[in-house]
Amino acid sequence: MTQPLSDQTIALVKATVPALEAHGLDIVNEMYSRMFQNPNIRDLFNQSHHGDAGSQPRALTGAILAYASNIENLGALAPAVERIAQKHVGLQILPEHYPHVAEALLGAIKAVLGDAATDEILAAWVEAYWFLANILIAREQRVYSEQKDATGGWNGWRDFRVEDVVRESSVINSFVLRPVDGGAVMRHKPGQYLTFWLEIPGHPPVKRNYSISAAPNGETYRISVKREPLGLASGWLHDEAKPGTVLKVAAPAGEFFLAAHVERPVILLSGGVGLTPMVAMLETLAEGEAGVPVHYVHGTHDRDTHAMRDHVRAVAGRGKSITVTDFHQTPLEDEVAGRDYDVAGIITDEWLVANTPVGEADYYICGPRPFLRHAISTLSLAGVPSDRIHYEFFGPADELLAA
Repeated sequence: MTQPLSDQTIALVKATVPALEAHGLDIVNEMYSRMFQNPNIRDLFNQSHHGDAGSQPRALTGAILAYASNIENLGALAPAVERIAQKHVGLQILPEHYPHVAEALLGAIKAVLGDAATDEILAAWVEAYWFLANILIAREQRVYSEQKDATGGWNGWRDFRVEDVVRESSVINSFVLRPVDGGAVMRHKPGQYLTFWLEIPGHPPVKRNYSISAAPNGETYRISVKREPLGLASGWLHDEAKPGTVLKVAAPAGEFFLAAHVERPVILLSGGVGLTPMVAMLETLAEGEAGVPVHYVHGTHDRDTHAMRDHVRAVAGRGKSITVTDFHQTPLEDEVAGRDYDVAGIITDEWLVANTPVGEADYYICGPRPFLRHAISTLSLAGVPSDRIHYEFFGPADELLAA
């Protein structure tokens, strides 16, 4: 069991908060620079997310600041800790990686803060780092064990062959994956993701998470990937991944998933490629005949960018009490309301409150950060309890050991 942090360590770590606010990004960039030079851990990282303007350094800076600010009240960080642990499992981060990160972090603090990083301050951060690291290691080991023991489960990277590629929209392709060894696959929780190790010529190894966009079937997985502007991984998948292509895949992970026992109305709310985990949830609810109302609400630009529309409506038709509402922000000239879409424009606060049972339902939300922030704010202000608002965002998470 991890020993509690000492009062002195808590006080010293909290005392560094002003320095982290002023110099945190410099510390994180220095930390990553050191890790990228370490052959023991550099391949764990998505280097495209890093650098002075990278999204991951900003996310990690915020995470470190949140940890220091809440060092005496870590219960407030429990959801973030679970998210980090799940991400680490997908990336195959192991206990032996943590000392290298500790060395880089402490070295970066000393290098950036100079004489202000006294021996006492550094000792406090060593204790604080290992306190959190041991919590993460213990949780990650439990998840690894669950994956290994599950029917069709595995640890490490398993080879999957692309069985089929389906063009879902002008920007999204689906890839159906079957294990090369011919064995079963672990039944994921609808909403979880797969992590991929991609070897793209001319680049360091690339790690990416893609939500599974189909209900569990024990045999295959499906991911649906949006081609992002200048996206290295998504562009390679769209251009190069054909039937027969072999990809390295880690077992399903993630803390965002449909409840095993659905007891209240379910609202599946998505924007853009955020529909991917929602389709997995919708298929699961339709197959299981949940017995509660389900409302699938999706927003996209127009008919060309609208992925899986016909599939979603066919799935909804197989279930009971399933409603689908599609929003097209800027319908094309030849689009027809009621045929190509249901509502023109964006999903507004007023529509969401008026057309979903805010006092009764569980909301599952996925999409770009602005979409997510808006939806969560709207539902919170409408009185939906926080434990009924479940969400996933796409992009770097706030991680201590991140890729």
